[in-house]
Amino acid sequence: MKGLLYAFLAGAFITLQGVANTRISQSLGTWQAATLTQFTGFVAALLILLIVRDRKVRELKQVKPLYLSGGAFAAVIIFSNVTAIQHVGVTLSIAAVLIAQLCITFVIDSTGWFGIEKQKMRLPQFVGIGMMIAGVIILKL
Repeated sequence: MKGLLYAFLAGAFITLQGVANTRISQSLGTWQAATLTQFTGFVAALLILLIVRDRKVRELKQVKPLYLSGGAFAAVIIFSNVTAIQHVGVTLSIAAVLIAQLCITFVIDSTGWFGIEKQKMRLPQFVGIGMMIAGVIILKL
């Protein structure tokens, strides 16, 4: 139950962040909004880290260089999300983001990328993705 709560929180905050970034980008620019967002996110995460006094900071050296690309991915995510919202609106953008996330997670699960245990993708999963795509098409009408 706790995992689903965090997933819902993440989904809500991704949407709120996308809308806020879109508003920021209208006056500053999209890359400026991405820079500002990543900077404030860094400051917020650092403050939380200091408040909870997590001692695992020393283990940062053990992180594989490939995984450090996650921060760079965030810049592309913010830019793409802001641009999508400006062109097609919040609802359609978030729906497309969710479909893209599911498609990529299917690839990750089925191939075992990043050391994830391989999962079999079955017909129900593909039907679910197809239904989501149909939903986006209906939203766009």
